Amino acid sequence: MSKPPASPTASLPAVIDPDDPSSRVTRAILDFVSHIPDSGVHGNPHPEVEARRLANRAAQCAALTAGSLALPPGPLGWLTVLPELLAIWKIQAQLVSDIAAAYGRHAELGREQMLWCLFRHTTAQAFRDVAVRMGDRLLFRPLSYGMIERIAKQIGVKLSRRALGEGLSRWMPVVGALGVGAYAYYDTGQVAATTIAMMKQGFDVMDTAADTQPAATTKHVPARKAQRRGKPDAK
Repeated sequence: MSKPPASPTASLPAVIDPDDPSSRVTRAILDFVSHIPDSGVHGNPHPEVEARRLANRAAQCAALTAGSLALPPGPLGWLTVLPELLAIWKIQAQLVSDIAAAYGRHAELGREQMLWCLFRHTTAQAFRDVAVRMGDRLLFRPLSYGMIERIAKQIGVKLSRRALGEGLSRWMPVVGALGVGAYAYYDTGQVAATTIAMMKQGFDVMDTAADTQPAATTKHVPARKAQRRGKPDAK
């Protein structure tokens, strides 16, 4: 009895799926931001000085970690791309946690703030609906799982493209490791800068019930003004 022909999809290896790398990164982001690391740092009378010290130490650690993981040459190097991202995120998430603790605001950190600090510099467009500025403060919208998933997908696509370039650099292990380490240092510095800025200007979480009415009122104000300006012309 002859076997039925295998379907074309079943015969393709998973690595051919172009969506697979970004989807794996997306899943990793969703799993990652659900946990806020504890911190052993105490409130500091000079929090910005302490934050920059923490940032410098974390950036050096990230550079060393990324550079070490980028050393395996050729195809073996591809296997370290996602572990490298996870290792760097772990260092950076701890940095966000420690900086918040230095400012005495660790208890107020949530997944919205963790997402903002870790990834806003990666793709600012994905965060256009996450927070608004109210005076000198940031006001965060509580995010549903669907909104976080949408943001994570955009971040995943962006990071997957960068990871592809890093994967190619692994064919030149020494040069590639230096470049990957330098980028990890820079990237961690960006995370620190975003976190320090958020802590300095302050942040709150939006009360969605209270936010509904002011938003509606704001939309009607320009219309009423337009009617007043239009009255003399009507006469």
